[in-house]
Amino acid sequence: MPHEVLETRLETLSRLRSLFLFFRGSENDSLMKNRRFGFSLVELLVVVAIIATLIGLLLPAVQAAREAGRQSACANKLRQLGLALANHEVAMGRFPPSCVWSGTSITDASSSAVWSAHARLLPYLEEFIVGAQIQRQLAVPYSQARLPDGTLIAGLGIPALICPSEPNTQVRARADGTPESAPLTYAVNMGTWMVYDPTSNTGGNGAFFPNSRLGAAAFRDGLSKTVGLAEVNTYTRYFRNAARPTPTEPTSPTDLCNLGGDFKNDPPASGTGHTEWADGRCHQTGFTAAFPPQTAVPCDRPSGTHDIDWTNQQEAKSFSAITAAAVTARSHHPASVAFIMMDGSVHHAANGMATEVWKALATRAGSEPTPPL
Repeated sequence: MPHEVLETRLETLSRLRSLFLFFRGSENDSLMKNRRFGFSLVELLVVVAIIATLIGLLLPAVQAAREAGRQSACANKLRQLGLALANHEVAMGRFPPSCVWSGTSITDASSSAVWSAHARLLPYLEEFIVGAQIQRQLAVPYSQARLPDGTLIAGLGIPALICPSEPNTQVRARADGTPESAPLTYAVNMGTWMVYDPTSNTGGNGAFFPNSRLGAAAFRDGLSKTVGLAEVNTYTRYFRNAARPTPTEPTSPTDLCNLGGDFKNDPPASGTGHTEWADGRCHQTGFTAAFPPQTAVPCDRPSGTHDIDWTNQQEAKSFSAITAAAVTARSHHPASVAFIMMDGSVHHAANGMATEVWKALATRAGSEPTPPL
């Protein structure tokens, strides 16, 4: 084969090869341009599953951290209340009473001017304006006392009296929408069962009771071994005013539902216990140690099964009926209830605390042995 023919054929093959590669490249470019990049359905589901798993692992830790912060803030508020108690005792020579009642009437203003210990502590909690107005109006029923601008004092929410873990902090309102009363979550210790006997004007064995004038020397168990305040839940349902002549202390939580009295409330959907920080009566601003903290006290009602409290008779509402009460310390913390001793030290009562230990801590002069806290 002549050399010239061979070169011609090779040149032709080279051109055909170049043409083939040109068209092949154009096709690939077109395919690349038309191709869409992204996740397939399976890949997307895998990513979603991984994210959900991570959230499931992290969420409890985040919630626990937030609750720990709320518990710390709650303890700090109790410390402030402890300081307020100490300052009141220094300034006045005694701790505040749970309320003051003249004992001369159950219908006039004196039976309604039963301002709480908390109301008397407000000046020592840096609530100077409200506290000063209360001092000027101690003879006025707490449900009527107002600030100079007309605001009802009892309807004011007091942040120092509410634990951050409490979800039900709404103010109770009258029918016309006017704020009537605000709740609290720190209640004073009114003893183990008997709170007040109006026939003798004597109180129970706790740190607070009506007309009390207790100084530090009255706490023979020691201020460091007597509870001052403990947590309670707002909007608690309760029975009141059964007016039994000799109310017997219950031995079981299930006994309370059968002791009688007016049930508050069924309906509406929530109760009214611990919704009036200005009211010095036990079911509003106190607790008793009839049962340990967080004890369930179930009672079946038409609206369902409720966790209740029980008060034999409201203070300042009878000349003869004894105020005895089972008002349980409760909280929304997962495993404990915070409380403060009369010396200002804060502690936490774990769920399941022994009844005898809690009762010993609630008495001011019972001489009971108590374990170290």
